[in-house]
Amino acid sequence: MIRKSQYSILLLFTFLLLIGKADAQNLRDYISLNGKWYFSIGDNTDWARYHYNHFEWEQIRVPSPWEQQGFNGYDGFAWYRREVHIGPEAKELSLWLDLGYIDDADEVYLNGELINRSGQFPPAFKTAYNAHRQYKLPSQHIRYNQTNVIAVRVYDAYNEGGIISGNIRIRAEINPLVPDLPLEGHWKFKTGDESYYKAVAYNDSNWDELMVPRAWEDQGYSDYDGMAWYRKTITLPDNLKDQRLVILLGKIDDVDEVYINGVLIGQTGEINDNYFFTYNNAWKALRGYTIPPKLHKATTQLTIAVRVQDRTQTGGIYEGPVGIITMDKYINYWNARRTK
Repeated sequence: MIRKSQYSILLLFTFLLLIGKADAQNLRDYISLNGKWYFSIGDNTDWARYHYNHFEWEQIRVPSPWEQQGFNGYDGFAWYRREVHIGPEAKELSLWLDLGYIDDADEVYLNGELINRSGQFPPAFKTAYNAHRQYKLPSQHIRYNQTNVIAVRVYDAYNEGGIISGNIRIRAEINPLVPDLPLEGHWKFKTGDESYYKAVAYNDSNWDELMVPRAWEDQGYSDYDGMAWYRKTITLPDNLKDQRLVILLGKIDDVDEVYINGVLIGQTGEINDNYFFTYNNAWKALRGYTIPPKLHKATTQLTIAVRVQDRTQTGGIYEGPVGIITMDKYINYWNARRTK
């Protein structure tokens, strides 16, 4: 068993600062997206593209089931598209897309890039109709001071379909913790538990791909509680190689161990067969682990492996930010939080 003395001091500092804070991100409304969206039934991968001409499509009201807008009885695939101007001031913001509730499953694209999804499309269909869709807009895919295109691919199996309810909008996070190297997006994922999953040389090519951050229940694993692993191999940019670094893994339900190039760098709680946790609120803690300099000064290629144990309900890396940040920037963020 891993001793508590191996628990990251930096993480403990972070968690103590979080006590008494709101669990959810502190967000303010930035742009309303309620109203008319372009809409088409059917399915075509070209409809995700930034330059696709959607102006001959129908327009329907969002949020509202498509059955109430002339598509009664339709079950299957459909797409929504919406153009939105994001100003230059947003470069200093962390933006989130709030799509409310979608029946049943969805994929969301920003300027042609897949940014997140919930549920699972056929042939292995799984609904996520009761999941609140609130997706981070990755800064690397935003066109600042330009027109941006949001495309939403939806599959409905029965009854009501589409973007059915909620307050549809883009929101801005107040005092965001913004990584220098964002790592949100596709990660390799596998249920089960083997110690060699942390090894750099391990071949994970046949693993599933999940969007991070997002609970695994929203991505085809709705009934799964237990052990699972995430993996991602990255190349560290030259400007970060000689810096003191922290890896941000957002919030994880319930407990975790984090390895870089096969070396344990931190954990929250303790994983064991009896589902006994070091503290019951581990799922609320924002993960921030120091990366030992020897790991990234010897090589710019880092293999990140995250071992997760979930006991009940939500599981996995369910909320961001996820990425790598300099230690100085990380400390400055928490100093600013403490003075407010």
